[in-house]
Order: sequence, then structure tokens, then C-alpha cells
Amino acid sequence: MTRSLKKGPYVDEKLLKKIEGKKPKDAGVVKTWARASQISPEMVGWTFGVHNGKNFIDVFVTEDMVGHRLGEFSSTKKFIKHGGRMQKELDQKKKEAEITAAKAAKAAA
Repeated sequence: MTRSLKKGPYVDEKLLKKIEGKKPKDAGVVKTWARASQISPEMVGWTFGVHNGKNFIDVFVTEDMVGHRLGEFSSTKKFIKHGGRMQKELDQKKKEAEITAAKAAKAAA
């Protein structure tokens, strides 16, 4: 659900105070927990450390990101990989290839 146009965009005030009157190159990474804050044009060129619940993900803001939320660029879920028999077989073949390559290198040396 979108925010009402009457209310305007939600930009965290504390976040704007942190970048107000400073240059992006001098300030470095600005840490924030405000994932719901929209990216405004003043934020272009800044690097924000957006908290994902465990650690901070560095997000460099470009012009294409204006209007989006900071949380969109800091994923909270980590995709490991889908398993299954085929994947296990591929992993096993890869390990065997590494072992044979190591034995060949050892024999050559």
C-alpha cells in the first residue's frame, strides 16, 4: 500500500540531520536503522550502512534509487542454495576432481 500524496514521502528526520551540511566524501558511511525511510534527491551520492537485523549493508545511493526505500537494498534473508540429489552429485564430482588434481600436482612435484 502506498503512502498518501497528501502526507508526502516519509524521510527520517534524524537521517537528514546526519547528512545536512556535509559532503559525502568527507562523512564516509552513515549508519542507519531507518529501513522505511524513502530516498530523497539530497541523499544521492551518499553511502548508507543500512541495518538488516544482523549487520550493516553498505548502500551507495544513485539517481535511480530516488523514491525507493532504503530497506529495499539491504536484504534481510540469506539465500543459501537449493539442495537435492542432483546438487549433491555435482558437489561430489567437484570434490573428486579437486582431489585428483591435488594428487597429480603432488606427484609432479
